[in-house]
Amino acid sequence: MALAPLLEVTWTDPVTSRQGFLVIDRLVRGVCSGGLRMRDGCTLAEVRGLAAGMTRKEALYYRPANRYVPLGGAKGGIDCDPHDPRMRGILTRYLQGVRALLERHWTTGEDLGLQQKLIDEVVTEIGMESSIQAVYPLLSDRSAATSRLRRAFSLDVDGIPLPDLAGGIGVAEAVLTALSQLDIPCDGARAVIQGFGSMGGSTARYLSQAGLRIVAVSDSLGVITNPAGLDVELLLRSRNAFGEIARSSLRPSDTTLPLSSWLSIGADVLVPAAISYCITPTNQHHISAPLIVEAANLPVLPAAEALLTSRGIHVVPDFVANSGTNAWWWWTLFGDIDASVPQATHQIRTEMRRILTTVFTLARATSTTLRQAALSFTADQQAAIAALP
Repeated sequence: MALAPLLEVTWTDPVTSRQGFLVIDRLVRGVCSGGLRMRDGCTLAEVRGLAAGMTRKEALYYRPANRYVPLGGAKGGIDCDPHDPRMRGILTRYLQGVRALLERHWTTGEDLGLQQKLIDEVVTEIGMESSIQAVYPLLSDRSAATSRLRRAFSLDVDGIPLPDLAGGIGVAEAVLTALSQLDIPCDGARAVIQGFGSMGGSTARYLSQAGLRIVAVSDSLGVITNPAGLDVELLLRSRNAFGEIARSSLRPSDTTLPLSSWLSIGADVLVPAAISYCITPTNQHHISAPLIVEAANLPVLPAAEALLTSRGIHVVPDFVANSGTNAWWWWTLFGDIDASVPQATHQIRTEMRRILTTVFTLARATSTTLRQAALSFTADQQAAIAALP
């Protein structure tokens, strides 16, 4: 039975009456980790579920030999459209409202609707050092650690910052590992990716480089498809800050479809990388892909997953597949890896492959779903962390 969150905060903006939420699911050594999202319609229940997912996401990566000891899980959320011209003021007042927790206990970063650059700017404006300063007392050499993370954040690969690629590296490796476990050849396998922001875009890049055909991607404007495979690098160069692709850049062989069509396009793997709760009991029947890898948080509703499972479709859960960015931050800060693209790529790929292979093996041994096996694995990891002196 799931334990209740340690702390829940509901904040109301005194200017716009918009609400924001912070849920601390668990603390480990007094600190928790979890991003801050902004979207119209964000709820406390949503943030609660995401915070619990962060606890699992952290625990996945516990390795006794590492300097990084996983933190507790948390999540922040603001009920506001990120396109709203008032959003920066609302964000500023929210962070001021939860400042005491942000200074001492909650480390946060970008999530849906918010970019790290903006969070960093606002944190500085309100007089704080960093959005992750709560973890500083756990560092053996704070100056070296923060310098290493700054250098890591300055790195890019072909014009895209490493922080925007880390999550997609992990999701792509989760796809490749899962396809291998299911005996589906990766070369030429068809992938559909919903969402083309930092997570969806970088996932598309690394899957394309691995030999998969990206036959469709979606953004808020609709679906772009090409059965022969889309030119991912062209699309990456053509997107704006919100992950929207300029239609004027498309090739003659690329076609556009309504947004709702992304579920029914024939593929070997479906990667929901944009919004939560988008695969439901009423639309899951459109899916024919044998594999779904959750790059977004909570995209498949539990009732939909049960129906998908009954049809033989495998779902790699979000707290496994999209955990690469979180782990990369802490490996770098605590010094398990240096500020290096090759080291980051190797560590994310190696650990994702190890964890997901373990989950597949456990699922087969216990005749359970991948989610049930992953939950069992993380429960063992949490117990090991709790037993630390």
